[in-house]
Amino acid sequence: MSTAAVFTAPNLYVKKIPLRDMALDFVCRVFALVPFLALIFILGKIFQHGHSVITWEFLTATPANGMTEGGIFPCIFGTLSVTLLMIMMALPLGIGAAIYLTEYANQGKRVRIIRAAVNNLAGVPSIVFGLFGVGFFILFIGRNLDSVFKTGMLFGQPCMLWAAATLSVLVLPVIIVSTEEALNAVPQSHRAASLALGATKWQTIRNVVLPQARSGILTGAILAVSRGAGETAPILFTGCAYFLPHLPVANLFGTIPMINPFSQFMELSYHIFIMATQSVDAQRTLPIQYGTTFVLIALTFLFNLSAVLLRFHFRKSLGQVSLQ
Repeated sequence: MSTAAVFTAPNLYVKKIPLRDMALDFVCRVFALVPFLALIFILGKIFQHGHSVITWEFLTATPANGMTEGGIFPCIFGTLSVTLLMIMMALPLGIGAAIYLTEYANQGKRVRIIRAAVNNLAGVPSIVFGLFGVGFFILFIGRNLDSVFKTGMLFGQPCMLWAAATLSVLVLPVIIVSTEEALNAVPQSHRAASLALGATKWQTIRNVVLPQARSGILTGAILAVSRGAGETAPILFTGCAYFLPHLPVANLFGTIPMINPFSQFMELSYHIFIMATQSVDAQRTLPIQYGTTFVLIALTFLFNLSAVLLRFHFRKSLGQVSLQ
């Protein structure tokens, strides 16, 4: 066989792609591109109208002159505070529930009912969570705590604590489902090897299962932060204030400043809603609305980036250097 035949013979076996498959591939590419282009358009629009108001004064000052001037620092502080409290409440509860469903519970009717409840909870509109927060956390728990401890109206009023608790219920299904998937991804052989070496059930979960599932758990935390930080309806009645010039901070023992969970607060998404719907001059505040939206998206991105970096660090420590 000649040299030319050696190099040209494989071309005889090249399979032609049907025209229908090429058309389907093109349509799928277009469908995948449309959300990306929509995202670019939205972010570009926000940046175009909002970047001009992003100054140091805008980020560090309080609103002034009917919210048509000044800055949004109380809103930034309130958003960070309520998101932190939300994660502190939701993450342990969600991880604990996922560990029970995956590692301890007998996979029977009761577990199926619990999983169905979690899935249904994920589909409840956010405004319903807001009404639930008012009825359960403020009127039921808060008022009863005030009645028992004789604290007046300390617990039975809207505040950051109840807003964070409402948001934690909202994001709980996301954390439970993602943690369950992460725990199920750990091979059963690793559990069996640990138990065979004499470890208890909890020692196996703590030292074998959870370290391998940390990256998946952080994925749930990322999704929870992304949803909770931008929600308005759940905090609409449970703790947000229209205008609050001072920060929700209290001094512990008179000297140590800390977040005051029993104070009302301003929040970025609620601030945008108020300026867009109840401002005395909505057109005048339009640049501030875009600027506040830009800051909210930037904060959410920073939250996500921090969690992604932590997830990459944990995966790298386990020999999984992929970002997927």
